[in-house]
Amino acid sequence: MGICRLRLIALPLAVFALVFAPAATAGRDAGLAALQVALQSRGLYSGAIDGVKGPDTTAAISPLTRGASGWDVAALQFLLALHGFPSATIDGGLGVHTELALRHFQRWAGLAPDGVAGATTYAALRRAPARCPIPLAWPVPGQIGDPFGPRGNRFHAGVDIIAASGTPVGAAASGHVTWAGRLTGGWGNLVVVAHADGVRTMYAHLSSIAVRLGQHVVTGDRLGTVGATGDATGPHLHFEVRLRGAAVDPRPALP
Repeated sequence: MGICRLRLIALPLAVFALVFAPAATAGRDAGLAALQVALQSRGLYSGAIDGVKGPDTTAAISPLTRGASGWDVAALQFLLALHGFPSATIDGGLGVHTELALRHFQRWAGLAPDGVAGATTYAALRRAPARCPIPLAWPVPGQIGDPFGPRGNRFHAGVDIIAASGTPVGAAASGHVTWAGRLTGGWGNLVVVAHADGVRTMYAHLSSIAVRLGQHVVTGDRLGTVGATGDATGPHLHFEVRLRGAAVDPRPALP
């Protein structure tokens, strides 16, 4: 197996090993061994391939900044998306969209938003992705056609619930309406509701809107009806949950 092929395999493992390995590793880890192999192939590491996270392995990892490219950037883009800050595409290039996502994540995590993916950023990415802290009700009955997660070379930041056009859409929790109207960027007719604990829910592609800006709603109140406005190939509800700006998977909060 050539070095180029080795890099293709090892570099994604490298970033995941760095992010998800325990902070203090007493044993040996295959992912960390892959990281060491990848770094060694680049001439950045001369220690033993032992699967142990030591100072030599950590020091060999270069921070990622705008203009960087490669599998390590693609892995960073994926991890940012998992934490609720997707870039436009997962393409292995650290351009303006990825830098913006990185700065947003750093600000969200309480770090200096310098746009540099270094040790402190990776330490924050090692934490489990955030979860919605409040219980939610299903906004519309139906099956999930497209879940939260990767979709091609992009990341789907919500869930698509399949339902017939005109089906009433209810508020997933009590709160007040912060947006009720059409929004560009593929959303179509959109309602956004702010709830407790920094949670906002978003209801997109609606055929009609039944609330106004600033209105207080309780769980189940009608917000509008299912449609296919905006970037939609058929009637469904795109339901998205944000926690202090980070997109989170709605499913754990749903009954």
